[in-house]
Amino acid sequence: MTDLFQKTFPVYILCFGLTFLISCGRNITVDSEDGIYQDQAFWQEVHHAFPVTNEPAAGDVRSVTVDHGSNVWIATAAGIFQKKKDASEWTNVITGNDKGPAFVVEAGSDGSVWLGTWNGLYRFKNNALEKVAGPDGPVSAVCVAKEGTYALGPNGFWFDGGKGFQKLKANISKSVRDVISDGSKGLWIATDVGLYHWTEKELKHYYKTDALISGYAKGLAFDIDQKLWVGGLGGVTIRQADQIEKELRPENGIPSRYVSALKYAPDSSMWVGTQAGIVRYRHDGNHSLLFSRRWLLDDQVRDIAFDQNGTAWVATAQGVSAIAKSKMTLTQKNDFFFDVLMKRHIRAPWIAGQAHLKVPGDTTTWEPEDDDNDGEYTGNYLAMESFRYAATKSPEARENAKKAFGFLKLLQEVTGTDGFFARTIIPSDWKNMHDGNRTFTEREKADELVKEPRFKPVEVRWHLSKDGKWLWKGDTSSDEMCGHMFGYYFYYTLVADDAEKKIIAKHVSNIVDHLMKNSFNLVDVDGTHTRWSVWSPDRLNNDPEWLPDRNQNSMELLAFVKLAHHMTGDQKYQNEYLRLIEKEHFLDNMAEVTKQNPAWLIYFDVVLQAYLYPILIHCEKDPERRKFYKNHLEEWFTHRKGDHNPLINFIYNYSLDQKAELNNSVDFLIDTPLDLVDWPIDHSKREDVRIVHAPVLEDDQVDQLQPASIRMTVRWDKNPWTLAGGNPQVEREPVFWLLPYWMGRYLGMISE
Repeated sequence: MTDLFQKTFPVYILCFGLTFLISCGRNITVDSEDGIYQDQAFWQEVHHAFPVTNEPAAGDVRSVTVDHGSNVWIATAAGIFQKKKDASEWTNVITGNDKGPAFVVEAGSDGSVWLGTWNGLYRFKNNALEKVAGPDGPVSAVCVAKEGTYALGPNGFWFDGGKGFQKLKANISKSVRDVISDGSKGLWIATDVGLYHWTEKELKHYYKTDALISGYAKGLAFDIDQKLWVGGLGGVTIRQADQIEKELRPENGIPSRYVSALKYAPDSSMWVGTQAGIVRYRHDGNHSLLFSRRWLLDDQVRDIAFDQNGTAWVATAQGVSAIAKSKMTLTQKNDFFFDVLMKRHIRAPWIAGQAHLKVPGDTTTWEPEDDDNDGEYTGNYLAMESFRYAATKSPEARENAKKAFGFLKLLQEVTGTDGFFARTIIPSDWKNMHDGNRTFTEREKADELVKEPRFKPVEVRWHLSKDGKWLWKGDTSSDEMCGHMFGYYFYYTLVADDAEKKIIAKHVSNIVDHLMKNSFNLVDVDGTHTRWSVWSPDRLNNDPEWLPDRNQNSMELLAFVKLAHHMTGDQKYQNEYLRLIEKEHFLDNMAEVTKQNPAWLIYFDVVLQAYLYPILIHCEKDPERRKFYKNHLEEWFTHRKGDHNPLINFIYNYSLDQKAELNNSVDFLIDTPLDLVDWPIDHSKREDVRIVHAPVLEDDQVDQLQPASIRMTVRWDKNPWTLAGGNPQVEREPVFWLLPYWMGRYLGMISE
């Protein structure tokens, strides 16, 4: 179990009252006239994992219940276990010769807990355990009703109305999977051969398709309107007045045709457990899904119970998951994420990056690690702190921004060159790093060149700095350049004083001068351009290998040169900028960005393009070119609205002084989970979505954009429509959330 909620979460949540209530929906209040979200408390869901590690079979949990004292009881393949309130460990309840497979636990109204096991029925009451006379094992189902207690299993059907258990005569299937009271001294019984309604006077059997989706019935529950929900193979049948009212199948949001459990929640929603997670249906028909290791120890859900606070306890094939909710505002969520950022995601000298988890999913085992894009994402962090400072005038934000810029500037200085800069740096005594130095055989080079003619065999990626303090990584890419310039622009515009502006301008001009000196390529210390950093007009316009990058790289170079002119006022940059437009047709090339050939479209490029619009629009003084850039952004944005990407939305709003897509942006900020572990997310196991190849032709994607709560942990270079991915040994830095939040705050679209 991670320390995410054990340690950090209470600091910001418990301080204003932790009230767990499960809710599948939320209402976002936006002043439509002014385009402002008034920050208010919403329900933030969290997952607490409680694996049962006492013995191998104990993780196979079949049933769960919560008693009046908020103690959690489970029936597992290894027996009955109990977890005391506020404890994290499980203890055996039945020991010795009676210990063995268990099938059901059920809390009684009198404080007792009924336990159905391999050799009969037990009752735990007043801290005493007793084996109950009457029912023969195995007991697979128990129902506590107002008239008494029922116990069912392959060997019979028993009832205790206060005088001990007596066996009843009923011609029902022996494969009893669930049983609930009808409230009138009768039972609904789910079996492998259909649904039974039993009373003392009659027995009705429903198994045909005019009564159920299929004859395999697994779970039962009544909703707020006293409609009976029957889950089983195929989905859910909702019955009223002895007939089908509605069916829920994958096309209605059921993620798997194997429905295994149903439970009515305190907030009036219905929780439907399946082999692919839990889907919650609100009374208004909306639904939401929880699946993957982020939310459940296993997607095979066996049973669900709620405690007195409304926390859901979920029995799975690999242990027990608790799904809790607490009230939170965006301001408090910002505080939480910022705390995590400072604790685990800022490494020396001031790099914002992801953390490596030595034990998958366990944030207590975190350690810093390098990343190819440390520069780009520290550029994002620099922009975030710049917006935070602009919105609040926080001295801390200003100082942090200065430190982030200092790191990015160091990336250039550490190389000892005139303008080339490194991808990242690590302390010189680190032994583990990504992409270590290596050699290539001639055969390997030939193999790579056939696959990718632009391949560059970089054997020495890591170089020792002159002072011996750092190892710096070369072969810097175009995405690093874009991310740097994005950060520099906002630091210069929103934070820097006159003296600092001169330093920023000199740094940017050094980089752009280096490009101009090298035919607009970023040239590494080996004297050749890096693999991806080519903006040479000759290469982009005439080399067929660079045709896929022609349009975007033209856009990038225009932004770099224009930013240098904006900051320095040096006419040489403006002259070169105009030459690129008039002689090299870079503006014409850029016009084709929105018409990119589908073979070459990758989502990573979408975000790089977004970085450039504020620079091009706000640094351009010519009315016609500014109009071109604005119109270009408008056209580009029509293709991106469906991504519901708050960073893109707020960049659009900043660039064009608009207040668009606020609901979608706020919805993302609210729905983003607090857990930043990059848990594997695999939508291919779901039956309620289709696999498509759009918007990116090359990728496997889902046909419906999924909410942030069930996507891979975000980095904005990742395709939000992605079908599957994730690495549980990575915790992502929360800048992906903090940057758009502070942009929204600065723009006056999100209130404090």
